[in-house]
Amino acid sequence: MNGQNTALFGSNPGVGLVGLVPPKDDENNGAMSLYVRLGNKTVVESEPFVPFVIADGRRIDAEGCTGLVRTVELAGGSPYNLRLEFSSWDSCCDGAAVLAQQCGRTPGAPDSPVLFINDRVRQHLTATGRTLFKDMAHSDIRRMQLDIECETAEGYEFCNPQRKEDRIVAVGLADQTGWTETLSCADMDEKELLKRLFATIRERDPDVIEGHNIFNFDLPYIAARAKMLKVKFEIGRDGSAPKSRASRLAMGERQIAYTRFDIRGRHVVDTLFLAQAYDLGERSLESFGLKEVAIHFGVAAKDRTYVAGRDISSEFKRNPGKIADYVRDDVVETRAVSDLLSPSYLVQATMLPYSYQDVCVRGNATKIDALMIREYLRRGQSLPETGVARAFAGGYTDVFVKGVARNVHHCDVRSLYPSLMLSRSIGPAGDYLGVFLDMLGLLKTYRLEARKRMADSRTDADRNRWDATQKTFKILINSFYGYLGFAQGRFSDFDAAARVTAEGRELLKAMTDTLRKMGGMPVEIDTDGIYFIPPRFRLPADAAKFRESFAGSLPAGIDVEFDGEYEAMFSYKMKNYALLGSDGGMVIKGAALKSRGMERYLRRFLEEMIRLKLEGKDSEIKALKESYANAIVEHRIALADLAKTVTLQDSPATYAAKAGNKARGRDAAYELALKSGREYRAGDQLSFYVTGSRKSVAAHENSRLVSNADPAVRDENTAYYVAKLDALYGKFYDESCSGGEDDGPMLQLEDAQ
Repeated sequence: MNGQNTALFGSNPGVGLVGLVPPKDDENNGAMSLYVRLGNKTVVESEPFVPFVIADGRRIDAEGCTGLVRTVELAGGSPYNLRLEFSSWDSCCDGAAVLAQQCGRTPGAPDSPVLFINDRVRQHLTATGRTLFKDMAHSDIRRMQLDIECETAEGYEFCNPQRKEDRIVAVGLADQTGWTETLSCADMDEKELLKRLFATIRERDPDVIEGHNIFNFDLPYIAARAKMLKVKFEIGRDGSAPKSRASRLAMGERQIAYTRFDIRGRHVVDTLFLAQAYDLGERSLESFGLKEVAIHFGVAAKDRTYVAGRDISSEFKRNPGKIADYVRDDVVETRAVSDLLSPSYLVQATMLPYSYQDVCVRGNATKIDALMIREYLRRGQSLPETGVARAFAGGYTDVFVKGVARNVHHCDVRSLYPSLMLSRSIGPAGDYLGVFLDMLGLLKTYRLEARKRMADSRTDADRNRWDATQKTFKILINSFYGYLGFAQGRFSDFDAAARVTAEGRELLKAMTDTLRKMGGMPVEIDTDGIYFIPPRFRLPADAAKFRESFAGSLPAGIDVEFDGEYEAMFSYKMKNYALLGSDGGMVIKGAALKSRGMERYLRRFLEEMIRLKLEGKDSEIKALKESYANAIVEHRIALADLAKTVTLQDSPATYAAKAGNKARGRDAAYELALKSGREYRAGDQLSFYVTGSRKSVAAHENSRLVSNADPAVRDENTAYYVAKLDALYGKFYDESCSGGEDDGPMLQLEDAQ
């Protein structure tokens, strides 16, 4: 399938590419080193690297650019019609800055006269049409998993690499072959442990290094300890040390700060990020910790070793072998989670002009942009200006019924926006070659082919390969609409995006009208799917006729899938609902119903309360609330379930200065850090609970660190925690039994059949 379309898979047929190493910064006319897998061997090949800038010929004068070796005029008549090639990366960077400055802009500004890809690996992949891992099976890619365990100095809750006592005491390593190895300070000192770790990485030569929270914990911790102990952190394929920098990752509406590590010739992948990306669509993970994720996916071994983070130090002193078992089980779980979540990203790497590491952290709209730019440059065509951003109405969401509805079905318009774009030829105006809709149509065709091959597969390996492929195509297909409204996209078109959503809203409203005419009752609609109560069916065959008739009412090119039937649905408000399956399984969607900002005891209570509502046991909810209240008053709820855990974003000293100047409010976690007398730093975590006796107290004046709690003398503020329980009960129970003007009537619906 990879060779069928150069726009999607790149024009270079070269296979087995697993890594690239650019020439060092001070090398002119350097070659790109390509690491290529030939059988069981990895060989190094060289290829000329020609850095380039794409420029708007109307607005720049390139005559004075140092190191300019060639100017190529691009066809097509769009503004960005010059490809300027330079003798070195340094001269290319300088040239981009000089040309942009001619218009008073920086190279990265939206209206800059230059398009500068400020990444040598992406530049080379774009220019050559190469992609990674082409024609390689998932098992052929060498993936090493890494995890560390650390001691924590007396009196602190969490380890910090800057404290001398907080050494790394165990390292776990694994890879895709089933190999595992543990290194322990029970057998060597920390300096020797780090030397052996780095030697093992070089010897086993992985293409990918994986870890759960590896960017914000393992690698920064290892780097800091290596620096402290004067151990050379040389794990690059060319013998170099990793480079790190502050970076940010967009995850839905959130921006996640992390420390990016670049290891020359290798890729670093954080399974924590993969789990968070998975949950954007599924919203089914209770938390993102490795243990919880492994349990959710059913890959946690029944006999795996568990050790609470606060007990690592004491347990290592008593039984270092248990910590070795624990860190080994961690990397085995990381490997299992990656086996489930990474395949679709590995398939994307066979298509996109990005390193695999970047494939895992780039947004989908950015990926579409990269495909479009690569294809236009391959054809020697000029590029348009970026679209002018403007606001436009989004998708259609609505709540018709609030409360509990029974016998709820769900129908989903398959790829609603892509289907509208293809059936009604809605693409970006600047795409004069028609690449956008061509790629979208091919992706739909390829996905159908991949699904067929998955169904026809005779081995698990083949089935998993084609499942990952079809999922990848689905992800990209559903990203094409978002690209139209992507402000940084070279071919973005906000008018086209507005037309897509307008036609989507019109279609979904027509569908709800049709449902009503056919005797159904819509409950909630969310962008491309409808939850509804079907009409009463006299015979089983009537259900099939209803679905066939409903699907037949849709316009050409629009397909509907009836993909869910539920015993009950609790519709709270827009995009916040819970579903009860016939097997008793419950799915909760929406931040209002599963906020991770709630203390754990409140999340558990809310989940149990929702289940009672779905099961029609409203009469038991008050008793449930009372049982929780009694457990709080009688100190039967663990402090960990009452506590909040906070990561310090600033140092306590910085917080104190801001709070003193009234630049920010008082915060319990920082106040506790300041009062502790310990040297807390930005990045440290604290768990605390509220003390006192009145339900209304200032938390920053009435809190205690969990680590300072006396298990024999429980002093949590029971009135405070009972009041929070009562407030939640009132919000989600009392409100759910009375109507609201904004979201439609609150009803208790019986089975419509």
